[in-house]
Amino acid sequence: MKKTISLTLVLALCMVAKVAKADFTFGEPINLGPTVNSSAGDNAPYISADGLALYFHSVRPGGYGDKDLWVTTRPTTNDIWTEPVNLGPTVNSSADDNAPCISADGLALYFDSTRPGGYGEGDMWVTTRLTTNDPWTEPVNLGPTVNSSDGEGRPCISSDGLSLYFNSPRFGGFGYSDLYMTTRVTVEDEWGPPANLGPTVNAPNNDITPRISADGRLLFFTSSDRPGGFGLTDIWVTRRETINDDWGTPVNLGPNVNSSAKEPGLGISTDGRTIYFYSDRPGGVGGFDIWQAPIIPIVDLNGDGIVDAADMCIVVDHWGTDNQLCDIGPMPWGDGIVDVQDLVVLAEHLFEEIPPAGPGR
Repeated sequence: MKKTISLTLVLALCMVAKVAKADFTFGEPINLGPTVNSSAGDNAPYISADGLALYFHSVRPGGYGDKDLWVTTRPTTNDIWTEPVNLGPTVNSSADDNAPCISADGLALYFDSTRPGGYGEGDMWVTTRLTTNDPWTEPVNLGPTVNSSDGEGRPCISSDGLSLYFNSPRFGGFGYSDLYMTTRVTVEDEWGPPANLGPTVNAPNNDITPRISADGRLLFFTSSDRPGGFGLTDIWVTRRETINDDWGTPVNLGPNVNSSAKEPGLGISTDGRTIYFYSDRPGGVGGFDIWQAPIIPIVDLNGDGIVDAADMCIVVDHWGTDNQLCDIGPMPWGDGIVDVQDLVVLAEHLFEEIPPAGPGR
């Protein structure tokens, strides 16, 4: 049944209400199943911007080295994933090729590798193609400005292609491995000297596998042994209000995503509604499997257990502001302004009964 409510009715019904900070949570994780996952272990998923290709690395049979890059595709986002395909000997080598990351236009694939020709134990490389229908070209090392003798890995390119996040144990960090970022002025320019993301984000632990959201406001990453986790390796997120602000204190994704097993990394869909992560938790096909979980906005803004006109009123009361209470769309964490996008999200959940939410972030 289509749920609609006029803005006139919303304005008429607006009243003072007790409000709670809007937030988002995660739905129940689902294993991608034996078509995608194998008994050999499948790792570091990264979803393409159109949601039709999922890249990962695996030690499954049929590869060219110890670890190879693979991709599974689907015709539409409503279809199931097809049998994964190896990216072939032009991209993969006889060494370890790990953690693929596809650019928003689908024309550049970043990854880390222990292949010869690097500057450390592991370097970051990129392979490109002219169109999404063309084959990948011979990978190119990102060079000594970005790579070092200490080793770099788990690259993640921003949606505009101007920032590249990665992890490294290089000297000058705050833990065993820290998160860094390198930038460039245009996609035609060289990458600049990397900058450490600082002690608010990095801890005296092992921080790896950064994954930036499409709007650049959330940075997911994996941390081992950081206090406040649920297992030895958990996924965390740090947030900033705009891309010009500093990163906030990292928050654990919680027990729906993290478990007593290991969750070493994830990828996030462009619309911010789904995460793809890998874990060795029970219920999988191999040692590590790829799972997915929905990101769900918390839309019961006044905490009364139902999404209704009172919640609409809260949105209207804060119209045009950057109030985080009701900035819930189009991403589950909002876009920095309360507007029609937030009403659209509320309308999708109108009259739903909402169970009590746990503590917000």
